Amino acid sequence: MSAARWWRNLQTVAKRQYHTIQAIPREISGRRVSSRERNQGRIPAVVFAQNLLEKSLSLRNPERKQLLTTERKQIKAILDSVELPFFCTTRFPLQIRAGAGSSLVVDSGHVLPVKIHRDEESGKILNLVFVWAEEGTELKVDVPVVFKGEENCPGLQKGGSLNRIRTTLKYLCPAEHIPQKIEVDVSKLDIEDKIFMNDIDIHPSLKLLSKDETIPICKVTAAKSKKPEPELKTE
Repeated sequence: MSAARWWRNLQTVAKRQYHTIQAIPREISGRRVSSRERNQGRIPAVVFAQNLLEKSLSLRNPERKQLLTTERKQIKAILDSVELPFFCTTRFPLQIRAGAGSSLVVDSGHVLPVKIHRDEESGKILNLVFVWAEEGTELKVDVPVVFKGEENCPGLQKGGSLNRIRTTLKYLCPAEHIPQKIEVDVSKLDIEDKIFMNDIDIHPSLKLLSKDETIPICKVTAAKSKKPEPELKTE
């Protein structure tokens, strides 16, 4: 089977089960290789253990680091379904096949996307970064905060405004309990009311990673009164 036909078959599988990311190994890296992959409708990617991102060299473990190639249309289908910014808080099954045209799965597991590199001008995806997210693995995750209930918020109905102080919250999460988003209900907030981090109901296995938990997530502030313009003196 030709490589082109293999990728087309992979695309058909992706339409039926697009939440399983399919990939093949990429033996070499470099700008030229990556550029050639993109020109052929593929996206270079890498997967490794999250501790490779640690600042301390002693905490880094290169085990299971793999250079990969994914199919652009499959990734686009996933992004269209999951929607940003929830892509990087969604855990996906990954299958790594032996090569283009091969049905042999050489490695598999679950991964979490941590970075999407895009072209600044076109917005096209240049490459993807994943970390292994097997069950029981603890990962540091920035979870998006989504505000709901604004249409019923008493403070907003009185002319106030919602100050969104935190748009993400960082947690240490077991991979199987990573929340896709944190929903904050503001439907009962009045002027000057706040919601704090410890007001949010989360899974008991999640640990909030914040140096200052007293910072509110949001606050309803009163509308600023306009200062009267000084009267012009007429002679």
